[in-house]
Amino acid sequence: MADTVSLAADVGAVEEPEAAVEARDSAGVRSTRFVSSVLIAVLVAMWVAGWYSGTSVQQMLSLTVWGVMLGGIIALGGIGLTLCYGVLKFPNFAHGEFLTLGAYFTYGVVLMLPHSERIWRFSFGWELILGMLIAAVLTAVVAIVLDRLLYRPLRVHKSPLVLLAMASLGMEFLLRGIIYLVWGSDFHFFYSGRRNPALDLPFGLRVQADQLFVFALAVILVVALYWMLTRTRIGKAMRATADNPDLAQVRGINTEQVIAWAWAIGAAMAAVGGVMYGLASQLRPDMGFVLLLPLFAAVIMGGIGSAWGALVGSIIIGIAMQLTSAFLNPAYGPAVAFVLMVLVLLMRPQGLFAQN
Repeated sequence: MADTVSLAADVGAVEEPEAAVEARDSAGVRSTRFVSSVLIAVLVAMWVAGWYSGTSVQQMLSLTVWGVMLGGIIALGGIGLTLCYGVLKFPNFAHGEFLTLGAYFTYGVVLMLPHSERIWRFSFGWELILGMLIAAVLTAVVAIVLDRLLYRPLRVHKSPLVLLAMASLGMEFLLRGIIYLVWGSDFHFFYSGRRNPALDLPFGLRVQADQLFVFALAVILVVALYWMLTRTRIGKAMRATADNPDLAQVRGINTEQVIAWAWAIGAAMAAVGGVMYGLASQLRPDMGFVLLLPLFAAVIMGGIGSAWGALVGSIIIGIAMQLTSAFLNPAYGPAVAFVLMVLVLLMRPQGLFAQN
């Protein structure tokens, strides 16, 4: 009896600090509302710094809108990254190369097919849409093959997570080297010399139609992924595997099949993000590596495992990177993403929209 009372007291001693931690994180400097207010204040300060450096209000508005579009591109890669992390529980440093592969696969398809007329006011035709779909499938196949050849044997042997992370880092360099060998080191465009006029919006905003397409596609894919995770059988299996893979396997869930689906969906979304990034700027072999830090920053800031968190974090990162280009060299963009990530982690280590 005395042992039972002692055990109950120990359990109560454990539960009380946990309740205190939850209460602390829901109020004060660790609350989502406070951290969001700090991030908004930082973005406003960037606005003021840009205006003070001589950038007009219309240009700052345009940079803000362009930042939202950049956030959509980062979100497409970041959502796949957080999905793979949720199921596999390790950071995949090779994820950025899936963006590059998707862009270059699409580039190959666009070169082989005859160019059609532009769709509405976009700069691309139907061959780019077809190439993007083919690239998403091919990139998903590459991801599944890599998992079978590299990551699965490590999982079978119960390798430490740090070994999986280092293996993904090595795969990142290998994939980038293959891209250099196949496509060379030159920059490329999906459509060389084709005009991409901007749309004149209210308040003097000038936004390209391609940028609107990028953000709309990102939102559609986020909604589709959320519906898949909450409404479909495979989505529920993914969530169960992410929560407790051993228990999921005991309940009859084929965890290896779930892992394959996670790789396929994450790589396919990254491929689409790479196509959108190449469409907004240009294709280059290191484009995935350049976006890798903003991807991780957005995922960690939004809360690892949260699709909506990845979207919100990506938009914040994208706006910040664009606004700081008004008074800093754009090459410092990844550093800005890193600073914002650290700022959020200092106040709310679990991220803005952490999964309970």
